[in-house]
Amino acid sequence: MIKKIVIAGATGNLGGKIVNELLDKGAEVVAITRLETDKKDIEALKEQGVKVFQIDTLNLSEVVKCCEGADCVVSALSGLRKTIIDTQKILVDAAIQANVERFIPSDYSIDFTNLIEGKNRNLDLRREFHRYIEEKPIKVTTIFNGAYMELLTTDMPLILFKIKRILCWGNPDQIMEFTITDDVAKFTALAAVDDNTPRYLRIAGDRLSSNDFVKLLTKLTGENFRLFKPGGISLLNFLIKLTKFSSPSKGEIYPAWQGMQYMRDMMEGRINFQKYDNERYSDVKWTSIAEFLKNENVKSKI
Repeated sequence: MIKKIVIAGATGNLGGKIVNELLDKGAEVVAITRLETDKKDIEALKEQGVKVFQIDTLNLSEVVKCCEGADCVVSALSGLRKTIIDTQKILVDAAIQANVERFIPSDYSIDFTNLIEGKNRNLDLRREFHRYIEEKPIKVTTIFNGAYMELLTTDMPLILFKIKRILCWGNPDQIMEFTITDDVAKFTALAAVDDNTPRYLRIAGDRLSSNDFVKLLTKLTGENFRLFKPGGISLLNFLIKLTKFSSPSKGEIYPAWQGMQYMRDMMEGRINFQKYDNERYSDVKWTSIAEFLKNENVKSKI
């Protein structure tokens, strides 16, 4: 039986990859896009065979029509309160009114269930939305995937290529989870067409500590990488407050202090998964950090 999957956020990086994976699995894909979405992005989806509804995503009745007949609604939205809270509330309420049985919210992050509330703005928004959906008559599945592996060579200052150091706050043996976006998309698509998913699915393409990164980068580059420990978690907390005060950037999704909050949460040791669901779908061939960094040609970054 062909599954009908509705996806919000289909023109984004992760959303677009989820769409591709769903189409590869023979699913009927419906995309909900905003009125201001670029026409080129709309046409690209249509050319793939995706049915596109370009609507006011805060209009409940319009979103309900998009969700009719769907087996699952998937959110791959990215943003702040207006998106993660307001738009997703409309999305899940519309799914319920359209008698959709399953909903996957836009979490795709480190596991925030054991984190202290008030310490990470973006994760607090998702926690707030969780309180809303827990009371709703729909089956919800959250996917936690650790940090995106691509951040290792972009926005996450963990590997300091130019000075051949691995940044470490706190315990250098603390394990951190990473998953490449392609693998998150494939796993999410499989979960979307799976009628029997649990409340939480936890995945990690690879798991390494700061000490492990030192060994790996030394091996991959032939250069002598070492730890750089400017201080512990308490110092990092102070620097987060200082950065947030001096450069609030409240309208940005990932200002500098937000990235620092993610790094603190990963290195503090509160979010290590107790159980992994990597083996749930045999179709996913997980990309290791070593494989990713080789493909990124890390020698050229030194």
